[in-house]
Order: sequence, then structure tokens, then C-alpha cells
Amino acid sequence: MITTYPTVKRISRKNIVSPIGFKAAGIHCGIKHKKNDLALLISEVPASVAGVFTTNAIKAAPLLVTKEVVQQVGKMQAIIVNSGNANACTGQQGMKDALLMQQTTAEKLGIAPELVGVASTGVIGEMMQMEPIVKGIHKIQPIAELEGSILFSQAILTTDTVTKNTAYSAIIDGKEIIIAGTAKGSGMIAPNMATMLSFITTDANIESVHLQEALKLVTDKTFNSITVDGDTSTNDMVVVMANGMAENESLTPTHPDWSLFVKTLHAVSQDLAKMIAKDGEGATKLIEVEVVGAITDEEARMIAKSVVGSPLVKTAVFGCDANWGRIIAAVGYSGATLDPNAITIKIGTTTVVENGEPILFSEQQLLVYLKQPEVKFTVELHQGNGQGIAWGCDLTYDYVQINATYRS
Repeated sequence: MITTYPTVKRISRKNIVSPIGFKAAGIHCGIKHKKNDLALLISEVPASVAGVFTTNAIKAAPLLVTKEVVQQVGKMQAIIVNSGNANACTGQQGMKDALLMQQTTAEKLGIAPELVGVASTGVIGEMMQMEPIVKGIHKIQPIAELEGSILFSQAILTTDTVTKNTAYSAIIDGKEIIIAGTAKGSGMIAPNMATMLSFITTDANIESVHLQEALKLVTDKTFNSITVDGDTSTNDMVVVMANGMAENESLTPTHPDWSLFVKTLHAVSQDLAKMIAKDGEGATKLIEVEVVGAITDEEARMIAKSVVGSPLVKTAVFGCDANWGRIIAAVGYSGATLDPNAITIKIGTTTVVENGEPILFSEQQLLVYLKQPEVKFTVELHQGNGQGIAWGCDLTYDYVQINATYRS
């Protein structure tokens, strides 16, 4: 299923400082041996803010700090991010360290601490090295140019192999508004948020309560529809900052361009979600699973997640094996309502199961197809009008190697 946005335009300036009034930077402060490990994103003015956070009961200290800013303050002007250490399961000292990052950033920028978010990613259960972080915060200098955005997107990475950036524009009230995003995520990725940090900026004028509503509308169909390995991390968050500098009329659900804004946010979120799935640790292929004809959209997404998250399906894709039995098994244990005698399954455009029964197909033809960098499975249930989609990646030898030596 390809989502199209006829009034939404992907722009070439695919970076988080493309919207008016944002600056970013990334530097090496010393948490990692060589690579950039400290990033800062700021808005010229306090911005409306929305966020979604991990469903893991164990939540890292920086996530709790940022969640407080989003839910209690409702405004954010800056967010400080480090990689190399998750500051998770670090007790009272971990919270003190997260608050020190918030306070130090606020002092540097001359703003209130409660306008500063904090995010961390990396190894769980290790205490933070605060001396290099504090020195790094004093040193880092955000800029409004592309270079600052590139350095930011590099500094937030862990096992990622590539940076992940995208941006779209739309015309609202005669004004061009831009929504841009950057993300990190490669392993510990599962539906309902993952070891994923995503930062989205926009110059649209919208109050926090409505921004949160828009983010909620797109999250289940994007960030919560990806999986790499079935693990849900302690630090996952998506944060959206909207500074209003495009000067459109304030967006609400009754605004005539509300749906256009939501579509634009969806486009950015879907791009980032797919990039994360494609860059799964050790991955060689992006897997897309589309489910149609379910009782509801929710059940369709449930089935799609079940299939794309199956280790047996993922290893079959890695081995270029058209083993549709693994697909139908994952459909069956998804928990959704279905009639086994009404299921049709396609690998690419080739039907391999129709009305619950096998169809003869060319193994050689599907071997060629499954060697492509992106593969798609379609599941038709003939139960209703529900449809959903999910993304994931294959499971490879390199995934085991990467995670067996993660702390080495």
C-alpha cells in the first residue's frame, strides 16, 4: 500500500532546520571514543510541543524529564541529546544527571529549565560521564545551516548505519509550512515505540493540545507499525516542536487545512519509521506487510505487525525462501478475527495462497523477487473493510554479531 499526498510536497531541504527559526548542532564530547555523541536542537522562540513515549514500564531518567516538559509545561524551546549512554536504570543519580543536563543547557541558552527536553540513547545500566557532557554543552553552538542538522543527526546515532532525515511542505492559509524530522533507531525496535528517538520540527502555528492530537492520529500508523527484533526499549520518544513562525492561523481540528497538516505530519513520520525499519541491525531487506479486508483497521495493523515481527518470516526473507507457511502462521496467532478459508496471500504480485489453499507458483521467480532490497507481502482476509500496514526487516547473522558484542 503506497500512501500518496497530492497536496503535500517532499522538499529537497531534508533537515530539521528547514522550518523557520530552528538551529541544530552535534559534536564529540567524549562519551564515545571518536564519533559525535552530543546534539542540541533549539527554536528561536518557545514552541508548542507534543510527544509520545515508550510503553516499557522501565523508563529512563531523561525520558521522564522530557515527558514532564511535554505534559506539564506544554512548551519546549530546546532539547539536548546524547548517544553512547542511555542513562537508564541508573537510580537517583541518573535523574540528577538528566536534570543537570537540562539545567546546564538552560543556563547556556538563557532560558527556563522547564523549556528544555533531554534525551539519551546507548547502553543501559551505566552511569553517565557528566564532566565531558557539561563541557560539551558549553561548547556546542547550534546553527541554522544544513551542516548543523547533519551533525545533529549523526550525534544521536548508536548502531545505525545511516542518518535518517526527511521534510515536507504544504500551503496552509496561503503560507508555506514545513515539517521536518530526524531519527535514530536500528535495534530494540518493536511496535508501541522502540529504541528510537525522533525529533520533528515545524514552523506551523498550532497549540500544544492540538499538536498532541495530530501526533496521536499518525503514531499508530507509522512509528507504532515498525519492528526489528520485538524488543521495546526504555528511552523511546518522538517529540514534535511547532514554533508558529510561518504565521498561519492557529491550526485546530475545525481549521479547513487541519487534514492537510495531519497528512504532512504523517508523511514525515512514515518516512522516518520506514528508514528505521530498513536500517535494522544487520538488515539487508525492508519488509512491508499490507493487510486488507480485516474487520477493523486496528485488527489489520495487528496482523501486519504479527507477520513482520515473526522471526521465522524474517529469517525466510533473509534466506530468500518463499515459505508462505510462516506468513499464514503469523496471521493465525495474531489474535485478530479471521476465516482461515478466506485468506489470500501474495508475495510481491504472486499469489501463493487463495481462499486458504496453496496455489502453484514459480519458486525461481520468487527467488529473484526476494533478492530485492525491498519485499512486500499482502494478506487479504475478505472479512471487512479494515486495512493496515507494517514495516520491518530481515533477521541476519550480522544482527546476532552486533548484539552479541554491543558492549565490547
